[in-house]
Amino acid sequence: MAKITTRYVCQSCGAVYGKWAGKCDACDTWNSLVEEAGDAGPAASPATAKLTRGSRKILDLLPLEGETAEAPRLVTGIAEFDRVCGGGLVPGSALLVGGDPGIGKSTILLQAMAALGRTGKRALYISGEEAIAQVRMRAKRLGLEKSPVELAAATSLADIVATLEQAPVADAVVIDSIQTMWSDALESAPGTVAQVRACAQALVRVAKAKGTAVILVGHVTKDGQIAGPRVVEHMVDSVLYFEGERGHQFRILRAVKNRFGPTDEIGVFEMRDTGLAEVSNPSALFLGDRTGSSTGSAVFAGIEGTRPVLVEIQALVVRSTLGTPRRAVVGWDGGRLSMVLAVLEARCGTSFGGFDVYLNVAGGLRVNEPAADLAVAAALLSSLDDTAIDPHTVVFGEISLSGAIRPVTQAENRTKEATKLGFKAAIGPRGLGALAGGLNVTEIDTIGSLVNAVCHSDVPGEAH
Repeated sequence: MAKITTRYVCQSCGAVYGKWAGKCDACDTWNSLVEEAGDAGPAASPATAKLTRGSRKILDLLPLEGETAEAPRLVTGIAEFDRVCGGGLVPGSALLVGGDPGIGKSTILLQAMAALGRTGKRALYISGEEAIAQVRMRAKRLGLEKSPVELAAATSLADIVATLEQAPVADAVVIDSIQTMWSDALESAPGTVAQVRACAQALVRVAKAKGTAVILVGHVTKDGQIAGPRVVEHMVDSVLYFEGERGHQFRILRAVKNRFGPTDEIGVFEMRDTGLAEVSNPSALFLGDRTGSSTGSAVFAGIEGTRPVLVEIQALVVRSTLGTPRRAVVGWDGGRLSMVLAVLEARCGTSFGGFDVYLNVAGGLRVNEPAADLAVAAALLSSLDDTAIDPHTVVFGEISLSGAIRPVTQAENRTKEATKLGFKAAIGPRGLGALAGGLNVTEIDTIGSLVNAVCHSDVPGEAH
């Protein structure tokens, strides 16, 4: 019989140690080691364990005669949710949904299960954090109290697996959340790395065997990553993040992994008293608060997944009273801002050394693509020179360290979206004119050309 010993597992990265330490050497996280029971001795040693003799598997060739059928979909009817999933839920798939507390994860999933139930599918909502009465109160507040969704309040993995294996088989089930589930086969507490891994693996196995679409809700850490080891994200078929700022009513559902659809796809929702309402035209919503022309503002034509999205880039450059000027960024990469500032100073002669720089992406959206470089540079120069950019102009392009403006992907889709929303002009890299349709295009090949197009001061940096 194997001897029972103790080990210490990092709750951030899953590293295992023989004794407790204040800091995990693998991920540099403090106070993350938790004691767990584990097996030791000859029975647990891979070198001495007796392996079960396997059977030979039949191998198939990759080329298949005829056409391969597309994976069937469970369409909920919530267009933005189905878009992020790749066209709907796939039977037998496992999804992991993460987001900050109170961002709306439970709300959107309850709405999705209610919409699926109204189509005649069997939808289950299993909560480990709320009682059934609390879920019903939330459903009543959302106007979903008459939806045919089956509810359960459970945290035992054995009970949940027995419920999913019974007939009739459920079409879709939500587990809210995976950190509250526990297995009696392990002695560790719920929420630990061992419990999260074991429960997720068991639920994924049931999903594949029964053809049920399982949606797991995951808590996030302070850094915004789903809590627990990354192995949980590797086990599931899709990973969705629910993003948004508490001060904004917009919520972004973003796919960062999807085996059945495109990654980096987004769905846009608006938080209302009756729940989350989908936004079919996010560009018009993100630009709805713009009031004419103002300095330090540029409209960026971006691509999120397969859809073009227009957002406003806001910059404020003010003379600093500190020894080290401040650099504050919301919705963009701070390292990328430092690079753009360095290129502007080195290639254009502008000086930001004595100024505080504040950059914001309006609407709570986070922009990740390098095509936003040119829009950020235009907003910075506009604020520095105190000159407004034409409010009917969109800007996009990537800036290299040499100061050259590089072309970006899907330029035609960006300009089509701008034309649809009433924009008249565009500033972008060379070759844009052939794809711009009816827009008045200003093609630039270096960052110096952007300075000439935006600024009117003879001496850069002297407007303040």
